[in-house]
Amino acid sequence: MGDSSNITLRLFDLLDINDFMVWATDDQVSKFCSWDTYKSKEAVMRYITDVVIPHPWFRAICLDNRPIGAISVIPNEGRDGCRAELGYVLGSNYWGRGIATRAVKMVATTIFTEWPHVERLEALVDVDNPGSQKVLLKAGFQREGVLRKYCLLKGKTRDIVMFSLLSTDPQVN
Repeated sequence: MGDSSNITLRLFDLLDINDFMVWATDDQVSKFCSWDTYKSKEAVMRYITDVVIPHPWFRAICLDNRPIGAISVIPNEGRDGCRAELGYVLGSNYWGRGIATRAVKMVATTIFTEWPHVERLEALVDVDNPGSQKVLLKAGFQREGVLRKYCLLKGKTRDIVMFSLLSTDPQVN
């Protein structure tokens, strides 16, 4: 099935529910995510309706126009308005193919154009998630350091690695 050259990003709609369910119900995928694995179609439907659709920048990562993951950018406000936070998730069947890296590069190029006030794109990754750390490094992000005991994840305090990409950084192609 397709390779990373067939990757596109698009808005989600409610017709994507079954594709969304594939990764949202996968414990492997949600392991390092802030959200718990979804258990019902109704809960995913509420999430898409209440969070995804009204979100300022939330896109489906599509392979041949079929959603296989999601990527979002959360803008900061006020004095932190020069920064935004990147988050992404990809179905486990698609890990290790360069798809997430391609999607992250696409978002970085797009977000700095769409939101010219954003000069810094950040990503926070669990120290025990080397796959996601590799994605960001390959996409041109800088590893800035470890934020010790930074957040609670699934009831445990976790160390998080901070990555950043500046609007002035050369993009890795």
